[in-house]
Amino acid sequence: MIGLMRSVVVYWRPGRQRGLRRLYGQFVLEGDLVFDVGAHVGDRSMAFAALGARVVALEPHPRLAGWLRRTVGRNARVVVRAEAVGARPGVGRLAVSNLTPTVSTMSESWRVGVVLGNPGFRSVRWGVEVEVPVVTLDGLIESYGVPSFCKIDVEGYEAEVLAGLSQPLAGLSVEFVAGQLDTARACLRRIQLLGQYDFNVILGEKRSFLFDEWLTAEATLEWLEGGAGGASSGDLYARRVEAPHA
Repeated sequence: MIGLMRSVVVYWRPGRQRGLRRLYGQFVLEGDLVFDVGAHVGDRSMAFAALGARVVALEPHPRLAGWLRRTVGRNARVVVRAEAVGARPGVGRLAVSNLTPTVSTMSESWRVGVVLGNPGFRSVRWGVEVEVPVVTLDGLIESYGVPSFCKIDVEGYEAEVLAGLSQPLAGLSVEFVAGQLDTARACLRRIQLLGQYDFNVILGEKRSFLFDEWLTAEATLEWLEGGAGGASSGDLYARRVEAPHA
């Protein structure tokens, strides 16, 4: 509970929802569908819903999923599913960090690499592993339709999530973390296989873009290969060039 309450304090602090609505209003219109993959404590799901979107919030962490059902799940626009998203449907193993539930992960290689490569993770410990059901983005699309935006924040498992998607979406975001930038590069390449996109970056928990102009895939890849400007973490945003309102 200590870890959960810490996340609630951080992600539900006053004024944050207003900033999130301003950010996501560039991607989400009233009546749109949004997938929130790695919904955590639901702050972004609630921002999507406040913009008038239908939201499918996916969170495999048992305690966080319970929190989501009792809070944002009461919103008629939000469907909460206690599942992970991956390359294929089935069952996976989630390594749970009780004190920092936001960094619970399905990726063993990421868990090892991020501790070695990112000083901010040196004190993180993962305790038990739990089995969780896994679905794919393609499967979710079959059930709900094509989302206008998909937020993916799954602690190093982002490339596996995208491997389960076979069609372009209007907008996406994927988390990146220093020490494991290979994951972000893999995500960029996968997104480019789906369609033509340009890219931008938000550092840490800020709610404004780093670059005044959106970058080509090549320029973004160069930025990542150069160490992402020394950023500890952030989110890579992809906007389909052909998208009508992205």
